[in-house]
Amino acid sequence: MNVRFIKDITDFIFISDTPYKVDVLLLPGSSDPAIPEKAAKLYAKGFAPFIVPSGGVSVKTGKFGGVKHKVEVYNGDYKTDCEFYTDVLIKNGVPAAAILSEDKSGYTKENAALSRKVLDKHGIAVNSAIVVCKSFHARRCLMCYQFAFPDSKIHIIPVDVYEISRENWHTSEYSIERVLGELARCGNQFTDEFQNLRGKI
Repeated sequence: MNVRFIKDITDFIFISDTPYKVDVLLLPGSSDPAIPEKAAKLYAKGFAPFIVPSGGVSVKTGKFGGVKHKVEVYNGDYKTDCEFYTDVLIKNGVPAAAILSEDKSGYTKENAALSRKVLDKHGIAVNSAIVVCKSFHARRCLMCYQFAFPDSKIHIIPVDVYEISRENWHTSEYSIERVLGELARCGNQFTDEFQNLRGKI
């Protein structure tokens, strides 16, 4: 069977860039500590002076989703994704002064748009940024943050979570649903944005 389409989907969804020094690290909301842990490592290596953890409560459940891993380490009574991420960052050596919180957003587009408002409020110009996100969420994150920061260079540093990677996503029912769900959302969530781009590129 010709499975070129699997490679094409893989290459589209699973983006990965090489990190380099930027103005800020941006973290779309989640409940997996691997993402802020990765951001803390990038911060420690001097890749950015600020981190914006983002995320309020789930639009589906109206509450924080619960810590996915390392509950023995990250055991706070977290009310939002942002509060959880902030605790992970601080426990991994990031000073509170470097953390600019965004705790109102409910989904990825809002993560990006409200993170932009936080940075604008603090007077921080963003010429370049790194988005640290789930690897199967990478393409949609790039689109959301690029629309929110249209004049900035956005780079993606992915983290494999939920046992989903570019190598194995097509091998289980759960991972196929997650990745193809992302593929669909990369189309149906951006109709207005692409309509607004007509004649501008």
